[in-house]
Amino acid sequence: MAEKRKRYLLSEDDIPRKWYNIQADMPNKPLPPLNPGTRRPMEAKDLYPVFACECCDQEMNQTDRWIEIPGEVREKYKYYRSTPLVRAYGLEEALGTPAHIYFKNESVSPMGSHKLNSAIPQAYYCKKEGVTNVTTETGAGQWGASLAYAASLFGLDAAVYQVKISYEQKPYRRSIMQTFGAQVTPSPSMSTRAGKDILTANPNCQGSLGTAISEAVELARTTPNCKYALGSVLNHVSLHQTVIGLEAEKQMEMAGEYPDMVIACFGGGSNFGGIAFPFMRHKIKGEEGKSHTRFIAAEPASCPKLTRGEFRYDFGDEAGYTPLLPMFTLGHKFAPANIHAGGLRYHGAGSIVSQLMKDGLMEAVDIPQLETFEAGCLFARAEGIIPAPESCHAIAATIREARRCKETGEEKVILFNLSGHGLIDMASYDKYLAGDLVNYELSDEALRKSLGKE
Repeated sequence: MAEKRKRYLLSEDDIPRKWYNIQADMPNKPLPPLNPGTRRPMEAKDLYPVFACECCDQEMNQTDRWIEIPGEVREKYKYYRSTPLVRAYGLEEALGTPAHIYFKNESVSPMGSHKLNSAIPQAYYCKKEGVTNVTTETGAGQWGASLAYAASLFGLDAAVYQVKISYEQKPYRRSIMQTFGAQVTPSPSMSTRAGKDILTANPNCQGSLGTAISEAVELARTTPNCKYALGSVLNHVSLHQTVIGLEAEKQMEMAGEYPDMVIACFGGGSNFGGIAFPFMRHKIKGEEGKSHTRFIAAEPASCPKLTRGEFRYDFGDEAGYTPLLPMFTLGHKFAPANIHAGGLRYHGAGSIVSQLMKDGLMEAVDIPQLETFEAGCLFARAEGIIPAPESCHAIAATIREARRCKETGEEKVILFNLSGHGLIDMASYDKYLAGDLVNYELSDEALRKSLGKE
């Protein structure tokens, strides 16, 4: 059995030196962001006042396939990369499936999730630019914790707006952010105009990622020498995350297999893009033996932007401060249910993923909350790792596919991204084990209302 637990790791020399920019290979490029005032296409320089300039250039780059990882960033990556690729023999046995299941274990990073892969370069670029303060939003707290840590590495002050319901559900993530010196505020708050307006309209508002983004962007705009950093959705964030899939490619070669399916949970698109885009380039190019792979995004049934949303230009935040982005959306005023997968409670999908979805290069499934926790518990008992509630969506989708293989007798190879551990999410597991969690379904009426069709 010990041999079956073998993990595939890379040497330091094999850790990626460049990020992969899928925009260069896409048959249909993502539509440009629009200025919210003029509705005219924006250029990279139009984003400079809010984001690190290098991130803005990466955001709009649709020509360079490979973008150099700065040496200082790569050195920080070496603290925890490469992350293991693991053959999930225990899960295969528990399911009685002929499928070969692998997972990329991003939970081993210092912050316990994949989010650090983008937090480090964003903090680095801000420091290089002479910025002294960074601000952001966070749902479950994994991104906020990662940015707080990355800011401390580069001597930056960090302010984080955490969605209020997650601030209350996950106090230890808040503590992690504060341990690394970040100021953490539950959102919506009375510290910004956006927060005040939201609380005036709805004093009991439990917040959303859209709300927290509004507050963080407002703070960045009104604070000298401060930039905003984002943990998902935008193109440059998915770019940084491609270290996951680039490593996984080499590790799958070590295992002597190639994935028939690549699966990841989906909130805004960062960890899905990170694991999927490097493999997807072979599908786009039609390479022999590598063009058959299915790419599956697993989202909450209560926040189903890919499976039930509408493709159109929409704001990335509730107050309408951000550029208009071409996305599959539930409407930027959408109020998500208080599920425990706080990192997936976002109304829209990133513009790259949205275009890939339109072009049929990927697919999506929506999964009820109880099924995700059932999958997480099964995985924990089979593999000895308690997954984050967000990652439980990827596991649930993997289990669905593995069971189909059992029914058909097909020996498919499935790769999924374990994007974070659940050791600070045990309150949510307590509620599940006590029978206190429920499924949330988005009604057609509520969907029409959030899309402004009523």
